[in-house]
Amino acid sequence: MTLRRIAAYVWASPNTLLGLFLGILLLPFGGTVCIVRGAVEFAAGVPLALRFEAITFGHVIIGVTQRALATAREHEHVHVRQYETWGPLFLPAYAASSAWQLMRGRRMYYDNYFEREARRA
Repeated sequence: MTLRRIAAYVWASPNTLLGLFLGILLLPFGGTVCIVRGAVEFAAGVPLALRFEAITFGHVIIGVTQRALATAREHEHVHVRQYETWGPLFLPAYAASSAWQLMRGRRMYYDNYFEREARRA
């Protein structure tokens, strides 16, 4: 692993720790975990009534099912790279982008800069 890759993991680590905490909470309920392309993927073992199929925190991707993870993988890995760039500033920047879209009369999620970039994948 190069020094640049190590730095990317360290820079994103505050968000990764949050993702690990949330993912570990799924394990006692039948959740599964694996590592895919440098990211830890958790799949819920119980039905989750969420408005999304998968969500990323640093180098952790949490999906409602294994199938959802497979379907969203490319999109979510764009978010992993965004976390590597923005580090601990990613969540505030994401929220600011959503708020900016809302203030402009646009959709908070769909028009969010980070989501538009991830959809292009």
